[in-house]
Amino acid sequence: MTLGILAAAAAAAAAIAIGGAAWWLARATLDRTARRAVLRFRSRVDRFKLTKKRAIIATLLADPAIAEAVGAHAREHQVREDDAWKRVRRYLDEIIPFFNIIAYYRLGYVASRALLNFFYKVSVDSERPNPFRGLPRDSVIIYLMNHRSNADYVLVAYALAGDVSISYAVGEWARAFPLEHIFKSFGSYFIRRRYREPLYHVVLERYVQLITRNGVTQGIFPEGGLTRDGRLGAAKIGLLDYALGTARDPALRSRMYVMPVAINYDRVLEDRSLLRELASREGRERPSRAVQFGEVMRYAGWNFGRILTGRWRRYGRAAVMVGEPVSVASWIARLEGDGVRLFELERPERLAQVQRFCDEAMTRIGALIPVTPVALACAAMQTFSSDFVGRAQLLARMQELRDVLPEVNARFLDPGRDVGEIFDRAYRMLRMRKVVARQGGGYLVLPRGRPLISYYANGVAHLLGAFGAGIRERDALPVLAAMGDW
Repeated sequence: MTLGILAAAAAAAAAIAIGGAAWWLARATLDRTARRAVLRFRSRVDRFKLTKKRAIIATLLADPAIAEAVGAHAREHQVREDDAWKRVRRYLDEIIPFFNIIAYYRLGYVASRALLNFFYKVSVDSERPNPFRGLPRDSVIIYLMNHRSNADYVLVAYALAGDVSISYAVGEWARAFPLEHIFKSFGSYFIRRRYREPLYHVVLERYVQLITRNGVTQGIFPEGGLTRDGRLGAAKIGLLDYALGTARDPALRSRMYVMPVAINYDRVLEDRSLLRELASREGRERPSRAVQFGEVMRYAGWNFGRILTGRWRRYGRAAVMVGEPVSVASWIARLEGDGVRLFELERPERLAQVQRFCDEAMTRIGALIPVTPVALACAAMQTFSSDFVGRAQLLARMQELRDVLPEVNARFLDPGRDVGEIFDRAYRMLRMRKVVARQGGGYLVLPRGRPLISYYANGVAHLLGAFGAGIRERDALPVLAAMGDW
């Protein structure tokens, strides 16, 4: 019996040893794979992203500002502080991600490359040859971007994978399995939009400031949501103000930069859904979920059929333009030169200064928005009072619009290409979507197509000077009658 016990113990010890060796081998293999991924991309990975989630939670639970907010919350709502601390822990668990290098560079990059290049021809450009030239090696960069599609997260991460890994602020729409797990493994943190509880905002602010102090590269969409009408939206400053709060430290301030990024597409995947949301805000009835699901299935089936029959065509361009970095230290120095000491102002006055700074960044983003073939063609069509436009007139108008763009430092894709070829590329997309039809010597905007013409024209109208006013006069949004299928 004693021998049996000893044998069983020996077997258990051997199993533990083998299991430990296997675990060590697996960890070594994963670490080696992660190092190879970083070396391959030559990308800067913020070391703080690799900090364990429980360590970040412990740091924030010890934050005096959060402790003060917990006390205030308990007094205001007449609850025990223990219950308020439990609430804080739930918020932290909800917000904080768990960055995984292999998930980001091996899985995420490969999947995004395959999907993006399947749907689009991806273009990445920068305002100057190397936007990172001259920045400190330990610089803290906050990317500010316009928001046209939920694909923006994937597109920008893919475009900048060779330079940095970006932590996004993601809204509640992605808090569903498996999206939540995927986004968190990519280092993105979750936020509740339009949630007014002061305790939550203190927790979120202290988390954003913690990762900013530790050099985490962040991506923020100041518009706060997708544009519904195609226009560049007004800037909201909540997250940017939280991050800029760390600039109270002069040493950190000198390393902080805001990088404007502009995004545009020949086709936004959600465009019809966004137009319907816009119409619902005007009091129009939205289709039921069953109807919307049926449309999605028809859209998927139609495209699957095109793939099987060899008639699949990509959706044109998906373009990213990276602007020149704006130094936070220089901005604060300019304010001080005017006698404004930012961090000594009362909160409303300080927020007003941050709003002006963010508005200037959005203006810069607007000037950088790439003008795709579909956007240019739609903008030209939108300037005519008739739904029918002759080809010669249309091409002449497109050329006029293209000539305006350099005056506002806007970027047109394929600047050396003939305007007729540019329109033909746009027309293939518009015809496929039943937006425009050829008729005699010109083109007719179909009834279901006018809202989409307006949507894509609005994305670049601000770049077109006097023509922009004409585009806005013809704006048909949110007219959605007879829009039909996807």
